[in-house]
Amino acid sequence: MAASSARVTAAMIAALAPGPADVVLELAGGTGELAAAIAPRVARFIHTDFSPAMVEAAKRRGTPGVEYRVLDMQAIDLRDASVDGVVCRYGYMLVADPARALRETRRVLRPGGTLALATWAAPAKNPWATRYGPVLIERGLLEPPPPGEPGQFALSEPEQIESLVRRAGFEHVAVEEVAVDFRFRDWEDYRQVVTSLAASLRETVSALDEETRAEVDEEARARFEPFAGESGYALPGVALVTHAV
Repeated sequence: MAASSARVTAAMIAALAPGPADVVLELAGGTGELAAAIAPRVARFIHTDFSPAMVEAAKRRGTPGVEYRVLDMQAIDLRDASVDGVVCRYGYMLVADPARALRETRRVLRPGGTLALATWAAPAKNPWATRYGPVLIERGLLEPPPPGEPGQFALSEPEQIESLVRRAGFEHVAVEEVAVDFRFRDWEDYRQVVTSLAASLRETVSALDEETRAEVDEEARARFEPFAGESGYALPGVALVTHAV
């Protein structure tokens, strides 16, 4: 995931433009990859995640100068106007109320502070994420995500993101597409990655009987094979990186 998201990480850092005197807050920080990239550039970096397990995983990286907190991005436990920048990669799309999370983000940012966030573009632009799940949906084995519900593609349209961010109080908003490239050794490698990233997918697959699971695998693998190359499989995708002030 880190290698595949390298361009997204670079675009987010460029949007944030962190300075040596800045205080930066990371929301939904996961295992601390962004913290490791940004913390050496700033005076103070606060890594947060709603999951205590993720915060512990980030701590194990041992990045110097990082503060770690378990925190709900919909109710940020920081003072008003207390940070210079906020970064969030693939987090706002997963909360129940992204509008509230964005208002909280604007509240803790100082005047002129910067937000850099990333979400995934529409499913059609992300073949890497759509080889397996749609097979289950088409067979009636998995319910499609209801419109407006949190999920991987809940914030996948630039106009939708810009509207949400502006309503939260940001005046200047820019959304850019950033290409990603996911590489896999083989089908088993791909299946392990995508099922590890989506709990609902993983739970649905594990509950299938052996025959049905084999049928689903066969159909999904047929959709995966066209991406074969000389050194494995390369599946493209597109992320949306938003810069707001």
